[in-house]
Amino acid sequence: MLELAILGFLYDAPLHGYELRKRITALTGHVRPVAESTLYPAIKRLEKGGLLARATEPGAVAAPRHTLTLTEDGRRELRRRLADPVQRDISDENRWFTVLAFLRHLEDPAAQSAVLRRRLAFLEEPASFFYEGDRPLRAEELDDPFRRGVLTIARATSRAELTWLRDTLASLGG
Repeated sequence: MLELAILGFLYDAPLHGYELRKRITALTGHVRPVAESTLYPAIKRLEKGGLLARATEPGAVAAPRHTLTLTEDGRRELRRRLADPVQRDISDENRWFTVLAFLRHLEDPAAQSAVLRRRLAFLEEPASFFYEGDRPLRAEELDDPFRRGVLTIARATSRAELTWLRDTLASLGG
């Protein structure tokens, strides 16, 4: 998810590491804060892999600043990851939001639709956070008001997303 966010934000524009960290934190930080000790090794891996490049600029007051840009290989890699996300990127809500934040970079509406259809199929499968044996439990079946709350909120969120997915797929012709 972190590498996808780095590639996605740099696809938009070259950024300094600090600005990149702020943008990633704004997208995912409420759930998974981005520490420097995580971000900078990921940047180095992507740089070593030829997916991004670093240019040094003189600092206005202090040390030189490094601007990160996406290489053409990096642009291709982002589009590859968006076109064929791993299943966890489809099923995990926070990872899904990262995919969704950059899905516009897949310029082919059919490719965008294929990703959205995978999420739609996932959401249409019966599921719950709580089970009786193998059977998913519905909110109405629970006596615990807190667990009932979890399922009620999740149901409302899923319904809203299902509506958005169907509308967006229709507008994309897929």
